[in-house]
Amino acid sequence: MAFEKVEKKYDESNIQVLEGLEAVRKRPGMYIGSTGERGLHHLVYEIVDNAIDEALAGYCTHIDVEILPEDVIRVTDNGRGIPVGIQEKMGISAVTVVFTVLHAGGKFGGSGYKVSGGLHGVGASVVNALSQWLEVKVFDGEKVYFQRFERGNPVKDLEVIGETDRRGTSITFKPDPEIFNETTVFDYDTLLTRLREQAFLNAGLNIRLYDSRNPDSVVEDKLCYEGGIKSYVEFLNKSKAVNTIHPEVLYFATEEDDRAAEIAMQYNDSYNEVIVSFANNIHTNDGGTHEVGFKSGLTRVFNEYGRRYKILKDSDKNLTGEDVREGLTAVVSIKIKEAQFEGQTKSKLGNTEMRTMVEGLIYNKLMTYFEENPSTAKMIFEKALLAATAREQARRARELVRRKNVLEGASLPGKLADCQERDPALTEIYIVEGDSAGGSAKEGRDRRFQAILPLWGKMLNVEKARLDKVYSNEKLLPVVTALGCNVGDEFDISKLRYGKVIIMADADVDGSHIRTLLLTFFFRFMRPLIENGCVYIAQPPLYRIAKGKQIRYAFSDKQRDEYIAELGGNADIQRYKGLGEMDPHQLWETTMNPETRTIIKIGLEDAASADRIFSILMGDKVEPRREFIQKHAKYVTDLDI
Repeated sequence: MAFEKVEKKYDESNIQVLEGLEAVRKRPGMYIGSTGERGLHHLVYEIVDNAIDEALAGYCTHIDVEILPEDVIRVTDNGRGIPVGIQEKMGISAVTVVFTVLHAGGKFGGSGYKVSGGLHGVGASVVNALSQWLEVKVFDGEKVYFQRFERGNPVKDLEVIGETDRRGTSITFKPDPEIFNETTVFDYDTLLTRLREQAFLNAGLNIRLYDSRNPDSVVEDKLCYEGGIKSYVEFLNKSKAVNTIHPEVLYFATEEDDRAAEIAMQYNDSYNEVIVSFANNIHTNDGGTHEVGFKSGLTRVFNEYGRRYKILKDSDKNLTGEDVREGLTAVVSIKIKEAQFEGQTKSKLGNTEMRTMVEGLIYNKLMTYFEENPSTAKMIFEKALLAATAREQARRARELVRRKNVLEGASLPGKLADCQERDPALTEIYIVEGDSAGGSAKEGRDRRFQAILPLWGKMLNVEKARLDKVYSNEKLLPVVTALGCNVGDEFDISKLRYGKVIIMADADVDGSHIRTLLLTFFFRFMRPLIENGCVYIAQPPLYRIAKGKQIRYAFSDKQRDEYIAELGGNADIQRYKGLGEMDPHQLWETTMNPETRTIIKIGLEDAASADRIFSILMGDKVEPRREFIQKHAKYVTDLDI
């Protein structure tokens, strides 16, 4: 989506100061979400977003992101360069203001940028505050300016260090280990995913990611997509290893005044929907008005077209939103001068006018497309009608199950060993593979707050099934019943009976399969469980190393070797082949005791990425699964998801 260049004058007068930089180092989570791996990568995004804003304004065509040795980051663009003159209000250079004053930038007065993702304007100053050191070079077409900061403070004033005929900005920084005490190591694939996303959203923009941390294996990706979000939809469907129903990606766009919207969409043969939405290049994870407008307009088109051309009979009920979105991959991107986001993380758009704009766009353009392409419309409608039939079958199956009192709470699964506490905030349920392990878990647990639900055998792979199959599956129904919050569109997290849902399976291939099947089920039909941080993976030990009265439990081969070296080479080593080999006391101490156990919370950082991985690992196509495993096998000792 192209925008004409905004006002050519971009100097120190465009830099407006709203408030000073305070407390960022004391409370970094307020500005970047966390001080873990997610927050670490967010530093890069803040700097890249500034360069993207230059691209949106029509001045930047190339962005370089380099991961240098010792996990130093350098971001370079060929935009106009940060203004270098003296900022009138502060009496110091605009460069210094941008990096030392919170809410300082060219995005507040309306003259610097027409549209901008960096609404809050905290990017450069927050990155500087949270870096051990940061260096900035500005190229204004004549001179090279340089300034260095250490933990947010300028070492000295902005200075000229050379001459140049190029324009742009280069920012190099090293995250402060005092702030990021979990890790300061950047993950290449995490950055690649985000930068690829930005390349899709800005058609024709060249983005290069370069990793030189290991001189023996330098990694580089060059990203440029002339097709924009159409290419994004193609990428999502290809990487999900699904078959598309119609060959072309449908693309619709509109623009008026300071607002613009574009939609790319394509249907595939899966049972799942993926809608990825953006506002000013910011990924709106929680949707917002633009996404609501897209969904309501889409449903309206299907029902009106279906009635008009007798695809839906008079006796038929209207198609629901879930029906018309089954198998849909769509990207919705809007750009607006005054974007209103909910919260600092900008995860939900609030501009009400964008609902009307997007709803009108999809309704008018898709209706016209269906009328001009009836054969494609017929294929897509057949998919929606099958979804509606399956939904009705699921309703009947659910009612049948209800009549047996299984979903009403009156009859909990027979194998469930419930806990005494009734407050979900204090309870947890272990879903355990196998009766023998379930027996040990029941004996070893703290029955005050821990419930145990043993499962046996392989359960349904819901990646290849609709909701109606869940209600008739004897392996999944006990899980649904025990948790108490139902599934699908009837899911109600307020009825969840346990605050933590912990999957506990053997540390082998079969255990990994069980975990993946359960995670797929939660992701597809009980996703709020994951979104609300309720799902965990237990980490049982692989080895018991004993010498005399000294006992150690090892969770990896490396840890095993360390304990052997500590206790002596003649220590007794037991390899646990399954949970059932541990007695109740051992299982409690290693895997269930909140004071000593390790459990991994399952997050949903990026729904599109997670959807892609589940489709690859649990779908029908073998080759994409093989490629995924080969690519990622080097990163894990025991292959798991």
